[in-house]
Amino acid sequence: MTALTLSTAAAPGLRADAIVIGVAKGAKGPVVAPGAEAVDKAYDGRLAGILETLGASGAEGEVTKLPAPSGFKAPLVVAVGLGAEPEKDAGYDGEALRRAAGVAARTLAGSKKAAFALPLTDPADAGAIGEGVLLGAYSFDAYKDTAKDAKAKNGKAPLGEAALLGGKPRDAAYKAALARATAVSEELNRARDLINTPPNDLNPEAFAAIAQAAAKEHGIKIQVLDEKALVKGGYGGILGVGGGSASTPRLVKLSYTHSKAKKHLAFVGKGITYDSGGISLKPAGHNETMKCDMSGAAAVFAAVVAASRLGLEVNVTGWLALAENMPSGSAVRPGDVLRMYSGKTVEVLNTDAEGRLVLGDALWAASLEKPDAIVDVATLTGAMMLALGSRTFGIMANDDAFRSAVHEAAEEVGEPAWPMPLPEHLRKGMDSQVADIANMGERMGGGLVAGLFLREFVGEGITWAHLDIAGPAFNEGGPFGYTPKGGTGTAVRTLVRLAELTAAGDLG
Repeated sequence: MTALTLSTAAAPGLRADAIVIGVAKGAKGPVVAPGAEAVDKAYDGRLAGILETLGASGAEGEVTKLPAPSGFKAPLVVAVGLGAEPEKDAGYDGEALRRAAGVAARTLAGSKKAAFALPLTDPADAGAIGEGVLLGAYSFDAYKDTAKDAKAKNGKAPLGEAALLGGKPRDAAYKAALARATAVSEELNRARDLINTPPNDLNPEAFAAIAQAAAKEHGIKIQVLDEKALVKGGYGGILGVGGGSASTPRLVKLSYTHSKAKKHLAFVGKGITYDSGGISLKPAGHNETMKCDMSGAAAVFAAVVAASRLGLEVNVTGWLALAENMPSGSAVRPGDVLRMYSGKTVEVLNTDAEGRLVLGDALWAASLEKPDAIVDVATLTGAMMLALGSRTFGIMANDDAFRSAVHEAAEEVGEPAWPMPLPEHLRKGMDSQVADIANMGERMGGGLVAGLFLREFVGEGITWAHLDIAGPAFNEGGPFGYTPKGGTGTAVRTLVRLAELTAAGDLG
């Protein structure tokens, strides 16, 4: 992974492959952002005009390369767009810095070192730039012939080192900001690796083994329930979904504890390592990316490990509900009735509405420990994608204040999200003549119906939120900002931020 360093060196004398500067979109043309004063001076104060001549506007994500001025030890200047110039004295927000740093890091793949002369006024800015660099430099090459691809553009190694100019190497707050950025980004990138791993190599057993190795490394207690333990415990939802696959299901419990913790959070993740739809088979064209249906479990796993690495003063339990949804003679059928871990019975009307079944069991297991709050994360419904698009996840909750707090945390870390309702009238559509509830209801508002289903398996009196990340979990388009093509690791930073706020006593 790219190394992050803080530097007080002046840009002209720094040995690097490139110097990254920011350029904003001003009312009258591009504006050179703070941090690049020495570079602008070397161009005799004409850098903005030169950039405009080269076609730069300062728009977000825009990259303009130009030869470095005479006397610079770095041969290249990379100007990256920050978007609209902020109001006077307002400064650039963290997300603008994060995205710009991500674009620059991806652009500089194959370089050994780059100096980042972006606006940096405090430790928070350093953390945002550091996160952007580490997330933007990400690549997934595990299945490529690296020797063959080394000469190809997409085969270049990630940026080796990013020196953040204007940082204070001896300042504890700056060092802590970079340490946090490193821990969170490394775990988020681990989640991306899991999401991108093909399902023939990442089945429930393999996922559980990876979690066991990470738990051992970071001092996290782990319990893995295999098929026999799930049968003994009566986990009908997980067993029903996983029954059609030769790869048997797992329920993984990760427990991070701190001796000074006063609060307990439970995170629950949907971990369908491959979703064919089961007997209710998905139509052609909808199967190719279904390795990403375990993105919720990947996010929960990464967040628990990050909490441990950061030493947060909060107890965090992660539940990974792992199964593969396949059609076979032993698969659950439309019309079957499953008895869930809670004791409730569910009539299965659609085997492709399987995520809510595995989550139902895991939510009840989490509820039995009486945590202060539960947050589940799942690529749950196509309906949420229709509602919010491919970059925004939906938030539902049984408590309006908690839903708002989760939304604020997501926006704070730069993960687009939107609060969604749980309309009571939609619950009636899941009434069943043969069971306590059906796993399908009204078609319209399907994402909200799924949230209402999950609410049935949250213990009484427990605060709960549901994140439907179906849209942003897997990017099928081109990379943007610090987001790569493929698995994105969305929701990891929101969960970590919730844990930080809870540890600080700022979340209920």
